[in-house]
Amino acid sequence: MESDEPREPIIGIDLGTTHSLVAVCDAAGPRVIEGPLGERLLPSVVRYSDGRLSAVGSEARRRAAEFPSETILSAKRYMGRSYAEAHALESGFEFGVVEGPRGLAALRGGGATVLPQEVGAVILAELRGWAERALGKSVRQAVITVPAYFDDGQRQATRDAARLAGMEVVRLVPEPTAAALAYGLGRSVKPETIVVYDFGGGTFDVSVLEVTPDDGSGMGAMFRVLATSGDTQLGGDDIDRMVSERLLREAGLGAASSARPGLSPAARQALRDFAESTKIALSVQESAAVDVNLGNGVRIARSVDRSELEEVARPFVDRTIALCQRALQDAGNPHLDRVVLVGGSTRMPIVRREVARMFGVEPYTALDPDLVVALGAAVQGALLGGIRRDALLLDVIPLSLGIETVGGAVAKLLMRNSSIPAQAREMFSTSVDNQTAVRLHVVQGEREMAADCRSLARFELRNLPPMPAGIPQVEVEFTVDANGVLQVRAGERRSGQRASVQVVPSYGLTTEDVDRMERESLTHAREDMRRHRIVDLAVNAALDVKWIGDALDRVRERLDPAVVDAVDQELHRVRGFISLVKTAPESVDANAFHQAKEFLDRVSVPVHEAAIAESLRADQRAPHAVEPVRSKSGGHTPRSDS
Repeated sequence: MESDEPREPIIGIDLGTTHSLVAVCDAAGPRVIEGPLGERLLPSVVRYSDGRLSAVGSEARRRAAEFPSETILSAKRYMGRSYAEAHALESGFEFGVVEGPRGLAALRGGGATVLPQEVGAVILAELRGWAERALGKSVRQAVITVPAYFDDGQRQATRDAARLAGMEVVRLVPEPTAAALAYGLGRSVKPETIVVYDFGGGTFDVSVLEVTPDDGSGMGAMFRVLATSGDTQLGGDDIDRMVSERLLREAGLGAASSARPGLSPAARQALRDFAESTKIALSVQESAAVDVNLGNGVRIARSVDRSELEEVARPFVDRTIALCQRALQDAGNPHLDRVVLVGGSTRMPIVRREVARMFGVEPYTALDPDLVVALGAAVQGALLGGIRRDALLLDVIPLSLGIETVGGAVAKLLMRNSSIPAQAREMFSTSVDNQTAVRLHVVQGEREMAADCRSLARFELRNLPPMPAGIPQVEVEFTVDANGVLQVRAGERRSGQRASVQVVPSYGLTTEDVDRMERESLTHAREDMRRHRIVDLAVNAALDVKWIGDALDRVRERLDPAVVDAVDQELHRVRGFISLVKTAPESVDANAFHQAKEFLDRVSVPVHEAAIAESLRADQRAPHAVEPVRSKSGGHTPRSDS
């Protein structure tokens, strides 16, 4: 007979070089556990003072410049290494690397001499505390991730760190395997070859994996590393350093950034922080302002654009691509099915472009690259703990997928219970003249209004050429692959501008959630359909009113006054319905609105005829300036910003 006692949770931990985090997986899927201040990333930094531990995580990282020789960073680089190996590493840090017991590397700072695994134990203990506070119970077991290139000594050092933190390591999982697990890779019916490209703050590594799907034996999918390559001295920190040095050269201070005696620790830290924040900002926008006071009357204040950042980053990105080429050669140059991005540096557009170009495969970006390894570790913990994972997206799409349109309605592109893989396209347009950007909101659910559905993602299609409302042709494509990853692409046909986003719609949903959302859609079906109809009427009527009103203004003097009066009267009537939809939608009679719109179309026929005749006369006067005829755009109008 099975015990009624709840199972002890097995948490997943990503013990990283620059940041660490903890996650757990339940019926709703994996989720990252937050710290007491709502933070999800714990800096892998500790500080010792007078031989004792004095700060962990954010506090130690924030004041690292004030206590450079007392603060220990990137201890993971030294885990399980001999003193000879560690001494050869170019750390760039102020703490000491000394010889410890049995010839191992030890770290000296703030009057303390500690092994790297002791530093790791401090980080793990902090994460364990986060988990226990969040879950309300004791946590003793964990799945911990390690780089694929870790040898037996480094893996044992990781186990020792966990033991010192009071935890049992149920399994050590290679980081690329954890990333694949987070995406649910291994659910296809045939073996796949995937690449995991991991570009973090301090290190880079790339792994080529062969994933064999579950054969029904209960063992789950099998992950085999075919090849791995990397550089433990290559990461986003190097890009930050080069940005700092570029700014210093502009200020006439030379290129010796962190070691320059003329800069105070606070100034060095401020410069590093600004360099990092600039890099992060330029991953999502085209330019960013830098304004940092270095003291002694030296201030750097200017705008940095993305092209400058990419010029600085290019040599480092090229080094990662060369390592990828080596890993592929070592693996026998196999056909690739998937590429997964891991690590915060992969947010940079140049990285995503070059990875896609190198491998010829659009990389997976649906999950936060900082979190994906911990999420995968939590999935492995749930499997080992006997918790059944939610299988919502194994065979079919559980809930419809669509985008929000003007007025808050939903245009559904992929309907629930569609078999996967699945694909759908639909045309949209704009609702405002000279609109240069369209904001797309991807939602999931069965209700007709976006506010009643689950928000999945928001992204923008930018740099559209100014055109009249309804003229741009925006094609939106939804693709759900065999692993349940949704890719949404949007492109404007005339300009060629494109944008895309990836999401994993199953995360955070249980079977009970799906059932509840389906019940609510049936309960509110009649009212939801009425609201959707009214919103669509208002959007289409607004375009009609604009086009008819513009045409009437051009030909008013050539029309029978009775026709003009009739059209003006119907325009006023339809405008009243549109206004009422905005202020009191519940009071709108949808049938009356529809009839008013149709009557406006009928009485405005003479207006359109006169406008066409006017255009023909203009063409005859200027025969070489032929304007192509544009048909009235159909479909929906995405909710957008001009």
